[in-house]
Amino acid sequence: MLPVEVITSVQRRRRWSAEQKKAMVLEAEQLGMRVSIVARKYEVHPCQLFRWRRLFHEGALVAVRAEEELVPSSEVRGLKRRIQELERMLGRKTLENEILKDALEIARGKKTDLADALAQKGRHPMKALCETLGVSRSRQYEKRQEGTRPRRRHYRRAEDDFYLVLIREIVNHRVTSGYRRVTAHLNRMLHGHGQAPVNPKRIYRLMKIGGLLLQKSTGHSQRVHDGTIVTTRSNLRWCSDVFEIACWSKERIRVAFTLDCCDREIISYVATTGGINGKMIRDLIVQSTEARHGMIDRLPEPIEWLSDNGPAYIARETVAFAESVGFIVCTTPFYSPESNGMAEAFVKTFKRDYVHVNPLYNARFVLAQLPKWFEDYNEFHPHKGLKMKSPREYRRLAVKLETCPVN
Repeated sequence: MLPVEVITSVQRRRRWSAEQKKAMVLEAEQLGMRVSIVARKYEVHPCQLFRWRRLFHEGALVAVRAEEELVPSSEVRGLKRRIQELERMLGRKTLENEILKDALEIARGKKTDLADALAQKGRHPMKALCETLGVSRSRQYEKRQEGTRPRRRHYRRAEDDFYLVLIREIVNHRVTSGYRRVTAHLNRMLHGHGQAPVNPKRIYRLMKIGGLLLQKSTGHSQRVHDGTIVTTRSNLRWCSDVFEIACWSKERIRVAFTLDCCDREIISYVATTGGINGKMIRDLIVQSTEARHGMIDRLPEPIEWLSDNGPAYIARETVAFAESVGFIVCTTPFYSPESNGMAEAFVKTFKRDYVHVNPLYNARFVLAQLPKWFEDYNEFHPHKGLKMKSPREYRRLAVKLETCPVN
């Protein structure tokens, strides 16, 4: 029988050092030795010694793999507790910082004045101070130097009042025009009276002083189109599309148009209170051809006809008729309206500058206004792609350059 040890007194748990544990493990691994024998020798439970041996080997392998010193688990736990304490402290300080920022927002005094007062004490770095309070660092440096240099005053010219009156007249008539289009309209008026043009930056300054600037646009299209729709000269590619105008009388007008992809002129259009069918598109093709080339049976040079995949455009009769006249019929890919982006952009511009700023009583009234709107667009509407010229201004200049002999 195995000897039985009877414990008759209360004993304290023995603490073994790391060197003692290592010596026991190494002794148990010697030839002819076992864990049970070494455990009995040092009065240690075999399971405890077996666990020490496993930890010894696992720790050694980890240390060898990482090529670093082995860190005890107790030290790791202590470091983790320290990290948790620091995280709690950081969270508390962050919360205090947010509370102070919120208090500054509702405080009566300006944050710039508070930052200036703290900066004069010199206790905190300027960068940290400005970032914490959310103020401009350049403004704080400028305040320090205000006493050493004179502040630049806003200049004023004698013609500003005259230009501001003209700008107000243009803005009252064209409420959706920004400062660049206002500049184009103003320079057209000045050119008619033989006066010098005005710089767009000056118009921007005057409109800013008069509170006439438009709100900045924040909407951007999510679709990306890498192709090129615009052409280098007129009559190389025409695009077409259909849009709808909702009248106040609940009537709807549908308009189909033809646009040149170089000079952006609306060559022709058709409008109806019903639907746009293939016959109307074929009539539109005939009207556009006669508007640019006169009474002819076939185009002198092929022109691309770009449209979407609407039923009226891809009808067999429409495609055959367009090809018989001399057009190269092109359609956009499915679910890709950006491929006909020039026509889509015109629809957006036309609705913004003409449809949405004019009364739309009923279909009869709107149909009577359409010729005026299209004529105004072709004659006076500045276009960024045409160097702020209207489509017909650009065409007249292009024709003049073509007929001018080169020396």
